[in-house]
Amino acid sequence: MAEHESLPRQGPLPRPKNLDEAREQLKTEAFPAPDVQLVVMNATEFTAICPRSDQPDFGEVVIEYKPRERCIESKALKHYLWAYRDEGAFCESLAARIADDVVYAVEPAWARVEVRQNVRGGISIVAAAERSAE
Repeated sequence: MAEHESLPRQGPLPRPKNLDEAREQLKTEAFPAPDVQLVVMNATEFTAICPRSDQPDFGEVVIEYKPRERCIESKALKHYLWAYRDEGAFCESLAARIADDVVYAVEPAWARVEVRQNVRGGISIVAAAERSAE
């Protein structure tokens, strides 16, 4: 898929080649913001790789933001989050990277990303990252 090619409107999503491509797609697919004050997106089937054990970490990502000019398109978000399935990163790093990418893609007034990693080894982790342009 070319860097700025649109995602298919129907049918299966192509697998992201890498995280950078998925990040660009998140920006490319953004759409003009309607008159809303808050958007909350909850991805309940998030998967990434533990950078120490190479084992999958399962969890949830909650993205909240106050739109200005653009909004995140949900199919593009699904495509973007899919790219993390092959990415080794700690939960805390994931929250920070996703927050930065939300700001890159839609330039919200503010954004908050929470990554809730499921229990593994008896420990669950919740990491949050906030960004503000105001």
